[in-house]
Amino acid sequence: MASVKMPNLPPVRACIFDMDGLLINTEDIYTLCANIVLEKYGRPHLPWSIKAQLMGVPGASTGETFHSWAQLPIPREQFNKELKDQQRIYFPECKPLLGAHRLLRALKVAHNTNGAKIHIALATSTNKINYELKASSPETKELLANFDDSRRILWTDPRLEKARGKPAPDIFLLALQSINDSLDEGEAPIAPEECLVFEDSVPGVEAGRRAKMRVVWVPHQALVAEYAGKEKPVLAGRIGLVKIGDEWQLGEIDDGWAMKLSSLEEFPYGDFGISV
Repeated sequence: MASVKMPNLPPVRACIFDMDGLLINTEDIYTLCANIVLEKYGRPHLPWSIKAQLMGVPGASTGETFHSWAQLPIPREQFNKELKDQQRIYFPECKPLLGAHRLLRALKVAHNTNGAKIHIALATSTNKINYELKASSPETKELLANFDDSRRILWTDPRLEKARGKPAPDIFLLALQSINDSLDEGEAPIAPEECLVFEDSVPGVEAGRRAKMRVVWVPHQALVAEYAGKEKPVLAGRIGLVKIGDEWQLGEIDDGWAMKLSSLEEFPYGDFGISV
């Protein structure tokens, strides 16, 4: 097997985080809510083979792929309403995932091996209403408070009005812009190759690679099973669940710009030039 290339990359200066399924356990809650409605109408539970195609893409959980599979006997509008009713009940029960608190707290005070401060930002495809529901639990509110308001990018951010959702890189590029717009005096602007994206979804990994940023993929264990044997194309951003063109933005197999972790607890700070 060919060895992984070791690119000559600068130490990381910024870390950009997805939220659902990475920092908090809302992917399981999305599944629970969908299954409650599906069961009500005699339909089977949402399988990971379908869910894997929906994760990370704005609006996909109620889009064509889902409804083509679900074949529900009700209008889409009714399903969407009933799904939102369940989400209002269960989103406030969400919890931080393993290692999330510790990692964010460590990065808030960390520097890289060149002595530069590490900056963090949130870039999530969730909207403001759902974000507020998820952030209403004390544990999750405390976790998300690690991100400055100006560096918390939600999909309903007006600056994303004409943006493309993941796997396009737009939300990560805006997150980087939000960091660069609020650097301390004397700090040089941060380049994409100095950024590290944390993602759990396959389209999210592709979006990070398209942004020319490095990526850490921390997938749900059920997603790991769906992509068994395909890890290298995932890390290169080359699965192509949603076709958007611009193939030049994608990574190469074993190019050393991305890695897979089982949990945030395992994050190897030193591999990215970060000192804690």
